[in-house]
Amino acid sequence: MGALVRTYGRGLTTVFVALTVLWMLGMIIVPQLFMVERSLWTRQETSQITLQIDRLYNEISTLQFDAQAAADADKPAIEDRISDIEEEIAELEAQEKAPQRVYTLSNYTRMSGLHLRIFVRTIFYAALVTVLALVVCYPIAFAVAQVATPRAAAFLMLGLIVPYAINELLRVYAWLMILDYQGVLNTFLDWVGITNLAAKQWIPFLESPVSVFVAMVYAYILFMVFPIYNTLETLDRNQLEAARDLGAPTWRIHLRVAIPHAKPGIAVGCIMTFMLSAGSYAVPQIMTRGTSGDWFSQTIYRQFFESNNWNVGAAYAFTLLVVCIVFIFLMMLIFRVGVRDIAR
Repeated sequence: MGALVRTYGRGLTTVFVALTVLWMLGMIIVPQLFMVERSLWTRQETSQITLQIDRLYNEISTLQFDAQAAADADKPAIEDRISDIEEEIAELEAQEKAPQRVYTLSNYTRMSGLHLRIFVRTIFYAALVTVLALVVCYPIAFAVAQVATPRAAAFLMLGLIVPYAINELLRVYAWLMILDYQGVLNTFLDWVGITNLAAKQWIPFLESPVSVFVAMVYAYILFMVFPIYNTLETLDRNQLEAARDLGAPTWRIHLRVAIPHAKPGIAVGCIMTFMLSAGSYAVPQIMTRGTSGDWFSQTIYRQFFESNNWNVGAAYAFTLLVVCIVFIFLMMLIFRVGVRDIAR
């Protein structure tokens, strides 16, 4: 805080701090608190109220029939009774429309066996996407930061950044057209004689989770490359040359010099890629078209917008958030980095 005051002055520092606090409250804290509160209550069971209303309506029908056959002296009493029942029905219908909230943890225990399997599978798949992205992106980041000439590094970075000028959905749809049943890849395989599109003999790439993995690695590659690149760029090349002069093979140079130096960047890249993959809705929805099972994000969407069960949807969403937070601390433990290292 003192450094900010010395650099920008007390007025600008106050504005920066106020905007930061408002951003945290409006974008992070308040929405999360609302979601947690929504996940902790359920509406009181209304089936008994509905049955009681039905019985009262039947009683009114009986009284109306009795009123038609009753003497004139008895009709006022029957009509008063009907009026009392109608008032009682109005009160019960008001309770039925606005049932009381009952705070409970039942929304967290209502996950069916199918939804639990989808949840576990999604976490496993997100971890696989993270590992694949790390395997693909580490060599790229190392080449740009330490091996390539400044001109070649600029072209490599430009090649990575330019596709991201296109909307993410368009990039995913591009992979859909490549991996579709009669897409670019199957057309090429048909040309070399491996498939036969005329006989509808193609390789169903879209029915495999691999298609989702490929699209996700491509969609989130920059979130893995840039953190690793930023840390590797600060690595002194003389350390690499010294290790090479001492006879260390390439794999040992990476294992003992480059990777330990890049641990904060690797941790940040893994955290960002995992969280984006676990919470992605568009990529699995577009790439699988419902042919290879839901991801948990799709299940959450259905709870909110198809089942109209916002309480269970909030519980599912918060459960996924907790797992992502646990993953953050797990990465910090594995790579032995702290919050300050990650922020740097």
